Amino acid sequence: MGAEGWRWSDAWIFVALVIASGAGRHRRSPSSRRPEGVRLTDVLSTADHLNQAIPQRHEVETAVRRLAGAGLVSVTDGWFRITPDGEQLWRTRPNAGLSTAVDTVQTALSRRHTPGQADWVLPEEEHSAAVHEYVKRSIPSPRRSPEGGGPGRDRN
Repeated sequence: MGAEGWRWSDAWIFVALVIASGAGRHRRSPSSRRPEGVRLTDVLSTADHLNQAIPQRHEVETAVRRLAGAGLVSVTDGWFRITPDGEQLWRTRPNAGLSTAVDTVQTALSRRHTPGQADWVLPEEEHSAAVHEYVKRSIPSPRRSPEGGGPGRDRN
């Protein structure tokens, strides 16, 4: 694959967006999904679950520019959406399971689409805020006993 071809990180962000938006659910009608799309925090969370890593700002920005330029995703007012062409790519890819979804999507992208170049910028502060929100909501709250006991309280 040449320097201008699809990168693994492009497919990673695409799959994360598909899963976060619910577009990948079997037989789910597009009208039953939230019409506004998903926020960056949800995309980062799903990407982390797929690859045990939070995508860096430049990875998200580059992937979204290429995917949006190819007509597969859109971003409006901070809401990320899969386009009908993106849904078609997802639904017609070889289905070998979630563990290989990113690899199969990268192959499908390479066979069916040319990377585009949309004019979209992800400011550093937006990425940092989304990472912070994801990390904050990922840390479990301390457990409290029903009797009102908390951490450090004597429990005989």
